[in-house]
Amino acid sequence: MENTIISCQSKPHLIEFLKQQLPTSNSVKPIIPKRTIKFGSGTTQKIAELDINNLCRNGKLREAVMALDSIIKNGFKVRPNAYISLLQSCIDTDSIEFGRKVHNLITEVNPFVETKLISMYAKCGSLNDARHVFDEMCERKNLFAWSAMIGGYTREQRWRDIIALFFLMMGEGSCFPDEYMVPKILQACANLGDVETGRLIHSLVVRSGMDKCVHVNNSILTMYTKCGKLVSARRFLENMDEKDLITWNSIISGYCQNGMNEEALGLFERMSAEGIVPGLVSWNILIASYNQSGKCDQAMELMEKMNENGLSPDVFTWTSMISGFAQNNRTNQALELFREMLVSGVEPNGVTVASAVSACASLKSLKKGKELHSVEVKIGSLADVLMKNSLIDMYSKCGKLEDARRIFDMMVERDVFTWNSMIGGYAQAGYCGQAYDLFTRMRVSGVKPNVVTWNLMISGHIQNGDEDQAMDLFRTMETEGIIKRNTASWNSLISGSLHHGQKDKALRIFRQMQAFRARPNSITMLSILPACADLLSTRKLKEVHGCAVRESLDTELPVANSLIDTYAKSGDMISSRAIFDDMFSRDTISWNTLIAGYILHGHHNIAIDLFHMMRAEGIKPNKGTFSYIILAYSVLGMVDEGKQIFSSMTKDYQISPGLEHYNTMVELFGRSGRLGEVTEFIEDMAIESHPSIWSSLLKASRVHGNVGLAIRAAENLVKLEQRNTITHKLLLQLYELSGSCEDASMMRTLEKRSESLNTLGYSWINVNNKVQTFVTDDKSMPDADVLYACLGKINEEVRLAMPDSHEHTHLNIQEEDTEKIAGIHSEKLAIGFALISSSNAARSIRIVKNLRVCSDCHKTAKFISLRFGCEIYLNDPKCLHHFKDGVCSCKDYW
Repeated sequence: MENTIISCQSKPHLIEFLKQQLPTSNSVKPIIPKRTIKFGSGTTQKIAELDINNLCRNGKLREAVMALDSIIKNGFKVRPNAYISLLQSCIDTDSIEFGRKVHNLITEVNPFVETKLISMYAKCGSLNDARHVFDEMCERKNLFAWSAMIGGYTREQRWRDIIALFFLMMGEGSCFPDEYMVPKILQACANLGDVETGRLIHSLVVRSGMDKCVHVNNSILTMYTKCGKLVSARRFLENMDEKDLITWNSIISGYCQNGMNEEALGLFERMSAEGIVPGLVSWNILIASYNQSGKCDQAMELMEKMNENGLSPDVFTWTSMISGFAQNNRTNQALELFREMLVSGVEPNGVTVASAVSACASLKSLKKGKELHSVEVKIGSLADVLMKNSLIDMYSKCGKLEDARRIFDMMVERDVFTWNSMIGGYAQAGYCGQAYDLFTRMRVSGVKPNVVTWNLMISGHIQNGDEDQAMDLFRTMETEGIIKRNTASWNSLISGSLHHGQKDKALRIFRQMQAFRARPNSITMLSILPACADLLSTRKLKEVHGCAVRESLDTELPVANSLIDTYAKSGDMISSRAIFDDMFSRDTISWNTLIAGYILHGHHNIAIDLFHMMRAEGIKPNKGTFSYIILAYSVLGMVDEGKQIFSSMTKDYQISPGLEHYNTMVELFGRSGRLGEVTEFIEDMAIESHPSIWSSLLKASRVHGNVGLAIRAAENLVKLEQRNTITHKLLLQLYELSGSCEDASMMRTLEKRSESLNTLGYSWINVNNKVQTFVTDDKSMPDADVLYACLGKINEEVRLAMPDSHEHTHLNIQEEDTEKIAGIHSEKLAIGFALISSSNAARSIRIVKNLRVCSDCHKTAKFISLRFGCEIYLNDPKCLHHFKDGVCSCKDYW
């Protein structure tokens, strides 16, 4: 066609047409060139593109689409660039609606337009449409189309689709992934744990020469670490020619994710040695890992080193520290860290405040929780569901259910945690009816209760005594089949039974749990083991221990510590020590538990030796350690050493003495008969007087025959524990011993109160794997005549063999009436039964008693252990007495 030169005044009719289609006011007018243009083939296309591009640039996407529509309807041809420009505008404005309209207006497609369509749909959130366009492409030799599709799947974290697409691409053989696509595919492998595909890509990278690219190598390294293949990752690291900060962060993160903090720290130090300066991210990876593994002190040391290296902790660092301490039950320190964070000028984010609020919830610190509530308001995070959930949880645990409910009712959006926090608050407070109402509302609201919801309901009902409803809920979970019961469901029943003192029932539930193939966890073990911590539960303890071994729970530090404690309290120090010796790692609790066990069994020298070993291994003693060691020195009569340890607490370890330490010091002086020093010590104490202090003084006064001091201690006990009828009974006996009966009205009151006390003694003994119960002066049992005759003979032998026992220096005050009044005490009946039981052979006698053993029964047990060559374990409410060869572990101080 011959070209014609026209002036601007002679506009082609297309421009007139566009002017008619566009709004006349407040809009961009078509740009009319102020020069002559050639009009011929292609001119209309250029003008159309020019106007559409101008509209797109000026944000007039709607007008641009309308213009495109009109152009096409009038038979004008549109070149691909115009479509691409419009689709890019749709991407920029996240407008899938206009994107669909553009798609519908496309008359001719080519690979570039199709690729842009895929990108538009993927970036605007419609991957299904993107995949439809991709699948309909005439040819897929364009790597950009594959990249657009894989990029969309990456943004939506559809990792399996990425892997499938990769294999499709390789199967078609039309394209080969480049250095930008490979990291995305490796990311998918890492998140799926698909190490086999990852290795395949690794080989492709090597063959294609992309292994010279550091960011591709970093992706390979990350893939290996996330798949847990640390040996392969480490080998790959060592072969890398170039390493940057991301490289080191990847390998360090990999070790941290697998709980190998020490190895991660070694790599961190090596990174510095090789000239790569650790960044804030590097430090935060390590700090977060140490916190998550419960090593908060080491995490704190790392944060201090970070400061020393010129890097100030950011909000992530502080949040990691605060949440770490909060999750490891060091809630006071978590709140102190939050305060330090504010002082340092770092503004908390929502997660930081939520972690601090959780600490307040654990501490039930309402005042601090309210302060944090105001902080949340100031930083504007209250709109966040997480923040509101944390507040509901805090107010619920602090008993402020109205405040919690107010926040709950104001929430427009509620997730399952919101409902659980409110339901749990009502259930734990005993308002199970309201909890059940919310539980019903939750199911109607469309938020499905999860297993935590059901467990909260079960736990709430059983803790508040509604066992039938708890069991109904437990059974309903299984019958409805919507939520499968988990270990925590069983744990709720076990802990609830123990809460109500039903040890046998808890053990039955534990056995049912195993029968249903529900695997116990460490919480199960920590709940059930205390039910075995008495002299009559040796077989049950072995059963639970066997289960722990089968489930590999015995290697977990808290469970191992609990086993040490339970074996000690059940009278088996050999097993207790064996568990301790086999432990791979020990903490302060491990040492304290074993030390306490040896003290319980009267091996005080061994306890002191362990204390020195503990310090030699670099384990810092805590408050509990000092309490046990002072007690050990007390029993051994080493008063000066005990005083020195007491003073070293503050001087050498900066530990302020607590009630338990003052109590053991009173016993230290009291055992040695230094009653003048003990009274002076009590007067100078830095804490308020407590019943346990006066109880210890009463014991010392009774043992050393000081009636006046005993009366003073008992009178103080009566003031502090007015409803303790045992104390009233003891004081009445002391007044009778001293002859001080002047206040007759008070004596009558004491007598009346003492009558209300059930002083009947009960003892339990396991003979032939059956627990027998004995009551003071019970003659209804089979072979009672034989038993009483045996005990009568033993009593006569005791009278002849031990006439001058030093126990006669004790003030004769007892919780239980004397045998002249009440009859033969239950513990004597239990010991005698064991002796006449032919199948028991009386080598080891284990008894539990409800009242404190009296001096006469104590002397008899010592005699029998010597006379019959047996060991007697007698556990009363105050002490575990271990009688062997005529000696008791309490050293006659009970």
